[in-house]
Amino acid sequence: QVQLVESGGGLVQAGGSLRLSCAASGRVFSSRVMGWFRQAPGKEREFVAAVSVSGALTAHADSVKGRFTISRDNAKNTLSLQMNRLKPEDTAVYYCAASGLHWSTNQKDFGSWGQGTQVTVSS
Repeated sequence: QVQLVESGGGLVQAGGSLRLSCAASGRVFSSRVMGWFRQAPGKEREFVAAVSVSGALTAHADSVKGRFTISRDNAKNTLSLQMNRLKPEDTAVYYCAASGLHWSTNQKDFGSWGQGTQVTVSS
């Protein structure tokens, strides 16, 4: 099991940027596919981005493609999400999650979750 703690959320104006970080404890971080998900008020949690164990393979939801970038630093046990050109519809609680050994963007395959960090984008 890996423990995850997100940080970096906050209030930003539309068009602005934020960088989310996720600190992982334990030695399994570097062997796990990692992802970011988000849940807006009244909506189901949805996939945002995922990164492979090595960091060479990434995937981003169509709604954030070209604006958000997921990355990881296995030496520092850290996952990041750089969010640029933010929109009001990006407002949500953002969760960091760890999957198993195999590539997936399905949240059902992610067994470890952080507590979430709030991102609010004002218009």
